[in-house]
Amino acid sequence: MKRKDVFEFYRRLAAADPAPETELDWINPYTLLVAVTLSAQATDVSVNKATGPLFDEVRDPAAMVALGEEALKGHIRTIGLYNAKAKNVIALSRILLDEHDGTVPADRDALERLPGVGRKTANVVMNVAFGAETIAVDTHVFRVGNRTGLAPGRTPAAVETVLEQVTPAPFRRGAHHWLILHGRHVCKARRPECWRCIVAGLCAFKPQTPPPVGA
Repeated sequence: MKRKDVFEFYRRLAAADPAPETELDWINPYTLLVAVTLSAQATDVSVNKATGPLFDEVRDPAAMVALGEEALKGHIRTIGLYNAKAKNVIALSRILLDEHDGTVPADRDALERLPGVGRKTANVVMNVAFGAETIAVDTHVFRVGNRTGLAPGRTPAAVETVLEQVTPAPFRRGAHHWLILHGRHVCKARRPECWRCIVAGLCAFKPQTPPPVGA
């Protein structure tokens, strides 16, 4: 995609949604970290249903450790892979208490060293909680980057690298939000809704599914 088209791509997304936000519910950096950790291979809707009652009771690492792994499982049982996720959340909470005075570090490398926290999760926390211009590549961003031609790459890391190179400065803070939301609600995996896509004229994808009658 040409540089001017990349700028226009983001400009259109930004015009439609000037202040994009994560669809995960969170209260502070710690609850955001927990929510994003729980969201791996799960929908934001399912995570929010589980964390609503959880975050009424637990909002910091000390409270999470006091809650304990078994009780945490009870809160998140409806989320996929809840056994492993509960173990990781308790473990990362202990590390935050032991090594970071109970606070979430504003450092991507330190975040990635926490159990259950990969690069995507670290990037989300850095961006949403601390305002860093990081770009988290989930399945939606990976798909949109490749399908549109904005950031082709065979791996999430490759797509992230391209996005960091091509995303214009005015759009770097909101980039991954716009791409996630666009992939989740318009540029869907099985049936992309190209007939209502605001960046269709800039996209390399050729739609094969006709729009619904009346669209």
